[in-house]
Amino acid sequence: MTRCHRRATREGGVFPDGVSRRNFLRIGGLAMGGLALPDLLRAEARAGVRSSNKSVIMIFLSGGPPHQDLVDLKPDAPVEIRGEFDPIDTNVPGIQICEHLPRLAGMMDRVALIRSMVGSEGRHAAFQCLTGHGVASQPQGGWPSLGATLSKLRGAAAPGIPPFVSLVPKMKGQFWADPGQPGFLGVAHGPFRTLGDAHDDMVLNGITVDRLHDRQSLLASVDRFRRDADGQGFMTGLDTFNQQAFDILTSSKLAQALDIEREDRRVRQRYGYGSPEPAGYGDAGPIMNEYFLTARRLVEAGARCVTVAYGRWDWHGRPHGTTFENARHHFPIFDQGITALLEDLRERGLERDVSVVVWGEFGRTPRINANGGRDHWPAVSCAMLAGGGMRTGQVIGSTNRLGEHAQDRPVQFKEVFATLYRNLGIDVDAVTLRDLTGRPQFLVDRASAIKELI
Repeated sequence: MTRCHRRATREGGVFPDGVSRRNFLRIGGLAMGGLALPDLLRAEARAGVRSSNKSVIMIFLSGGPPHQDLVDLKPDAPVEIRGEFDPIDTNVPGIQICEHLPRLAGMMDRVALIRSMVGSEGRHAAFQCLTGHGVASQPQGGWPSLGATLSKLRGAAAPGIPPFVSLVPKMKGQFWADPGQPGFLGVAHGPFRTLGDAHDDMVLNGITVDRLHDRQSLLASVDRFRRDADGQGFMTGLDTFNQQAFDILTSSKLAQALDIEREDRRVRQRYGYGSPEPAGYGDAGPIMNEYFLTARRLVEAGARCVTVAYGRWDWHGRPHGTTFENARHHFPIFDQGITALLEDLRERGLERDVSVVVWGEFGRTPRINANGGRDHWPAVSCAMLAGGGMRTGQVIGSTNRLGEHAQDRPVQFKEVFATLYRNLGIDVDAVTLRDLTGRPQFLVDRASAIKELI
């Protein structure tokens, strides 16, 4: 798409400022895997999507966070296992977490900790955290992610906002850069990507994603574009879905949701900032607290699912810093961002409607290696859940004295998904999706919502 002069006519199929109608309507489609936005809207209509206000923010801690240093400390374990950090009390009697998460400790009553996540495939990939399924034995086309499923079943909660939005940026390690695939549901239900590979395609009449953060120039450009289009009758004759596509791409809703410059300075400071550069040694997600704020703005505007990749948690030790050196960097920034998100959701009356899940693909070895790191440990890991009307202020499950395996109440990934679907009003025992062969597939495989959270 080029930055041209205002010279075109309707007969030439070109909007003001030289933007062709065809290209204009494909802008959103490029961010969804090549499908034109009107096609997406038609697909949603055929699916009979319904609206409600329920949504999910999924925060993927790329690389596998150390459960025994984060929320399941073992102060009585031998020195080669217990690590360098001390546990601190939280505002829920009997629950302790890492000393470097003091803000989270102060609002533990709003969080449910799972210390006994099991069933990890042990792969460096976001797939299991995005779908609830393993990679093996997938139906033709692949398992859809939660975001794609919600796009299919629910659609956006408000017009002008894509139901499934990814804030996952480009990364060297593509297994961590997965925003959530549509699988057998098809590209119509893929994520609308504002970052990552689609970044370069998100160009509207000279407006790039970077410029979406420039409120004044964005609104001025969009307003001028829309005024000119309406004034010259360019919208006449477009069918309903093209009109909806135009509304999404030129309405201020999506742009405003992405434009965090509109936020009160105090709110932005509460979240903190971070850096857009890949964290650690450069092949995973950035530590970027503004993504949390953007996620809140998107669900508030009507997105059904927002996926975020956060940090680099694959800490094997020197020469890339010990687990504890990396944790001293990551933990405080994460502590500020996640607590700001939870506080913000509550203040805006979104706490019961928006479910938040934070986790990684697996845990870390109990024993600290010779390089001061912890290696991969699929046997057990942890997760944090909040919002969504869940019963928070509790710990579910436990590990043994050394943090090696689940001691009681092992929790499967699919149980977390069943819980999230329940929060969204979707009955996983009744709702199915037809795969490419026409076979009905349940959303999760023989799992129920976590009863402790209901």
